[in-house]
Amino acid sequence: MSESGEEKLKHLDEMTCLLYLERQLDRARGLEVSAHTKQCDTCGTLLRALERESRLLMRAMLEDTEPLPSRLAQFQEKARRSMQWIWGLAFGLAATGAYALYTGYIEPWQQQLEQAGFGGSNLLGLLIFQGAVWKGWQSMITILEAVALVTLGGVGAMLLRRRIRRGSALALVFASLCAALMLTPGAPAAEKRTGQNPTVAKDETIKGDIFLSGERVRVEGTVDGDVFAAGKDIDIDGHVTGDVITAGRYLRIPGIVDGNVRSAGNTVVISGTVGKNITWFGDAVTLESTGKVVHGITMFGGTLAIDGHVGRDILFYGEEMNLNGVCSGSVREKGNMLIIGSNAQVEGTIHFEGNKPAEVAAGAKLASPVEFQQMEKKEGYRTGHYYVWQVIWLAAFILYGLVLFSLMPRFAEEAVKSAEQYGASAGLGVLTLFGVPIAALIACVTVVGLFIGLSTLFLWYASLYFAQVIVGTVVGQWLMGRTSEFWPFIGRMTVGVLIVRLLTTIPEVGGWVKFVAILWGVGAISLAIFRRFQPALAAGGAPTAPAVQPLPPNTTIGGPLPA
Repeated sequence: MSESGEEKLKHLDEMTCLLYLERQLDRARGLEVSAHTKQCDTCGTLLRALERESRLLMRAMLEDTEPLPSRLAQFQEKARRSMQWIWGLAFGLAATGAYALYTGYIEPWQQQLEQAGFGGSNLLGLLIFQGAVWKGWQSMITILEAVALVTLGGVGAMLLRRRIRRGSALALVFASLCAALMLTPGAPAAEKRTGQNPTVAKDETIKGDIFLSGERVRVEGTVDGDVFAAGKDIDIDGHVTGDVITAGRYLRIPGIVDGNVRSAGNTVVISGTVGKNITWFGDAVTLESTGKVVHGITMFGGTLAIDGHVGRDILFYGEEMNLNGVCSGSVREKGNMLIIGSNAQVEGTIHFEGNKPAEVAAGAKLASPVEFQQMEKKEGYRTGHYYVWQVIWLAAFILYGLVLFSLMPRFAEEAVKSAEQYGASAGLGVLTLFGVPIAALIACVTVVGLFIGLSTLFLWYASLYFAQVIVGTVVGQWLMGRTSEFWPFIGRMTVGVLIVRLLTTIPEVGGWVKFVAILWGVGAISLAIFRRFQPALAAGGAPTAPAVQPLPPNTTIGGPLPA
């Protein structure tokens, strides 16, 4: 008994062995430990075990990346090689689609708007940014430019992170942010007037912009800036040196507007002078004999009647245009009817695309005959160009789904499972498809929610395409069975998208198939998002509380236990 106790006292503890391995003991004590481990097998075994453990820990701390097993490394290399051509094809197809979109849609519209008096280089600024909706657009553009510059600087710092210090990169970012704040000008303050009849009096002069809203809005004085008006009846009897942007039932302009008139409503009657262009979305526009538009008229609506003078081109998309005045530019109309009166005088060309030829009175003075084009409903499925585009769109949908399923695999799987619940997906799809854009547009009206509204519209528009990919995946799983592996999942998605795209090309039926697919898919995406933000429900229907982990032994909460 005493002998075993003496042996235990002679054995070394772990701390002494660790201090010996780390060379922290003095020379005399180290020699004693070394001699003891040579004589005692138990302490020698303990010392060797601690030495191996220390070496393993040292290797783990010094090693940068842990090598993958050979099987996983080979799979990673194969996947990397296979994704190179896929990403190259995706970017190439995206560039082709962007070019086709520009040449097929944007460029023709830009040429038509240039004919109506809008300069091509300043088209976007004239229509949107230069005071069309919000006077802070110029500041917003500067902010976006500064943010883009800072982003490029940050990317460059990340690429050169091995050659520059972190402090210098951080200084570069802060310097760019300070420069952006210094260069960004503030938007000028604008006066606001509301009520039943907000008015700018005849002898009153407003320096700057003004916002007017009410049932009857009147501007009889001078506004040295832009006028933003919303109301039932709007009258511009005075002088506005800037633009007039309105929304209402009736707009009357017997005064002088030096800038543009951009409006949406029911009726506008112009008997005064507009120094630049008129852009109108509504039912009827009337330019009386005393009225004058120095530049051009662009209208999307019902009827356009011109008895006055237009200095440049007229671009009209609507029902009927009655031209009995002077147009110093060209006329381009796509609608139902064009009537040219005896007092009409057109110095440019007239291009009319409608259901029947234009009615031209005998006394009309035209520089050239009316170019008439019969409006036809083209059957695109009879041309080879139609099928080429269908193949491009099919490839685009497949690559779009491949990218999304690669970036968000779990969410894509949840959306596909949600799409299998047809009733819930369809019901939620009706609410999301029509409710989200309305809410986003309402947010865009308020300056505070402009960024949120635009971002929501972008995501909603992207979800319309992702919805068709989700529905195609469900169809592919119906035919080929469910799977959880990535590439078989992509194969089912490809087969399903091919079937959905073929169904959408059927005449008279394809449009409804596409609408149902979008409605169904958008509802499935919304349902998946909704479930992600909801707590998991237990069997009884109540949210499950997180599992409580037992406390370690001898643990106290709030202080030591009482004696």
